[in-house]
Amino acid sequence: MLATTSAASTLRYQLVGGNAFACARVELAAGQSILAEAGAMVSMSGNVDLQSRMQGGVMGALRRMVTRESVFVSTFTAMGGPAEVLLAPPVPGDVIGLELEGRTLLVQSSSWLASDPETRIDTEFAGFRGLFAGEGLFFIRLSGRGTALLSSYGAIVRRPIPAGGRYVVDTGHVVAFDAAMPYQVRKASRRGWLRSIVSGEALVAEFAGPGEVWLQTRNLQALAGALFPLFPTQQHGGTDLGRLFGD
Repeated sequence: MLATTSAASTLRYQLVGGNAFACARVELAAGQSILAEAGAMVSMSGNVDLQSRMQGGVMGALRRMVTRESVFVSTFTAMGGPAEVLLAPPVPGDVIGLELEGRTLLVQSSSWLASDPETRIDTEFAGFRGLFAGEGLFFIRLSGRGTALLSSYGAIVRRPIPAGGRYVVDTGHVVAFDAAMPYQVRKASRRGWLRSIVSGEALVAEFAGPGEVWLQTRNLQALAGALFPLFPTQQHGGTDLGRLFGD
């Protein structure tokens, strides 16, 4: 059965594939469109018109070049009748749909998958907080109305933070959060950098409620760090795994 996030939403979609390999099957009425990250399309009906354009102006182009993402956003439109588009993120993980209903979200640059044309998409400079966190200099700002589809590496967990409450998240696990919610990036341990580094949790984001934050249960940078020793080196031409088995 197709899922609609609220009665006000016109975007009909079904999330398939589970939390590990999720994708979104979007059903479009005749003339209806959806915006998606370039390269997200898995399949589509034969009557879907696909166009690509630059999104977010100069700042959007700069953000995408810095984060090595495509400068373009794809627009899928059903022509002459209903149609279907299957969308998937580039890494294994989860996909969720959020109804904005007038609120504004800040989304890490790699987690925006798609949204309907009612949603305003902008680029926000994260400053040194983003640079030090290792998640890039820019956020995607989603505002207005409509449905947004967000993706993650691993499963997505929603965490509400009450008024006066504070919540700490490893910077590599943040997917999105309410834009009105104050936050700061700091070292994980208040006792100094050494304790933060040896704990394996050097930098964290601390949020102050009220608001919501969405987390991913896995960290792509941590995976890259775990795999790095297994790659061949120019000096030795082998890997730790290969040397273990005598290759």
